[in-house]
Amino acid sequence: MKYTILFTFFLFSFSFFSQEKNSYIIDKIVAQIGNNPILKSDIENKKIEFIQNGQKLDQITDCDILEQLLYQGLLLNQAEIDSVQITDAQVDAEMENRIRIIENQIGGREKMEQFYGKTITDIKNEFRSTIKKRMLADETERTLLSSVSVSPKEIEKFFDKIPKDSLPLISSQLSFQQIVVFPQITEQDKQLAVKKLNDIREDIISGKSFETQARIHSQDPGSSQQGGYIEASRGMMVPQFESIAFSLKPSEISTVFETDYGYHIIQLIERKGDEYKCRHILIVPEFNRESLAQSSEMMEECFKKLSDKSITWDEAVEKYSNDKNTNKNKGVITNPITGEILWSMEDLNQVDQQIYLLTDNMKVGDFSSPSFYFDFIERKQGIRIVRLMERTQPHVANLKEDYPLILRAAENQKHEEKIKQWVSSKISGAYIRIDKEYQTCTFKNSWIKNL
Repeated sequence: MKYTILFTFFLFSFSFFSQEKNSYIIDKIVAQIGNNPILKSDIENKKIEFIQNGQKLDQITDCDILEQLLYQGLLLNQAEIDSVQITDAQVDAEMENRIRIIENQIGGREKMEQFYGKTITDIKNEFRSTIKKRMLADETERTLLSSVSVSPKEIEKFFDKIPKDSLPLISSQLSFQQIVVFPQITEQDKQLAVKKLNDIREDIISGKSFETQARIHSQDPGSSQQGGYIEASRGMMVPQFESIAFSLKPSEISTVFETDYGYHIIQLIERKGDEYKCRHILIVPEFNRESLAQSSEMMEECFKKLSDKSITWDEAVEKYSNDKNTNKNKGVITNPITGEILWSMEDLNQVDQQIYLLTDNMKVGDFSSPSFYFDFIERKQGIRIVRLMERTQPHVANLKEDYPLILRAAENQKHEEKIKQWVSSKISGAYIRIDKEYQTCTFKNSWIKNL
């Protein structure tokens, strides 16, 4: 049951960051569709993406990749015609989500910057346009496929057509639940952060270097080692930060202000139109020992009640967990890669290795003792109990155990049929140019006929 996804750019696909910083490709435009050129380097970057996703390059040709990029260009062309809108805030959120996952994999922003040879700001500036184009194409494709549905009879018919000797072996998959307590940040904790930052600000006004103070005190992993330096354009930063940055004069230092990340001060370096350079210091409020002790006691109480069966799991989630992402869903942890509750080993290694280590020797229904962890989505430390909800055994695919997988495969087949029809209807009205080097390609769609 092998099927391909033609364009969707999954959350954990980061190959556009992955070219070696000291390698160079002699670039050229190899195709154009509408106003959207396709470069030789785009094909090379796609190859890197396939390698990172575990695909072998002998299974895909440059012509295959070019056809995918032509399809992306056709989607972008349609997005322009339909005036599809993707806001700067949406692009920023998508960029930040991807950067957080890379941080998790590499071990922090500083290591990430060292690995890629770029600051986080440079990475955002360089790939902002790329991400926005992909999001526009995704939105156009989503609209195109939104009306496609598959009935239960169509799913059974799809499955019955698969030769029995071609049914795949499904590896073991797992699902998890969690009870999480994030220690409360009190008003006093916030005021301590504000006071610390005000003291730093006074030291700077008294003559100390903003850059040095940022290196020493700032808790922003993306800029602290650069002395708090940020180079950005309008729309890249959260609204509160940007509002303050655009209100300052060169060399002026802001008063303390709050964002979702914590408390900041900014020193504007220069501003030209919508572009600006500044330094900033971030102080994140930290929970105090009393809050930590209370949270620890609460989780120990929860663990004891679960252990002596004086409370059910569902009751414990409702009573103790303050994790907004799971406490309304019996603590079930959704796999962000697939959107399902089942996790493969590969997915766990990318997203949350600690869960696998906690549950590797568990039986279904067992749960861990309370342990500290860092939530990379919420960007804060918490205490959690993890329960192994299900562990499937390796088996040949069947409708009973693998219905969601077969449903997605049937949907994907129908999607491909819809996309092929759509591409065929749009090609004739689009400007398409393909370099001679690729005019001998055997494409699935009639791109060459327009030349």
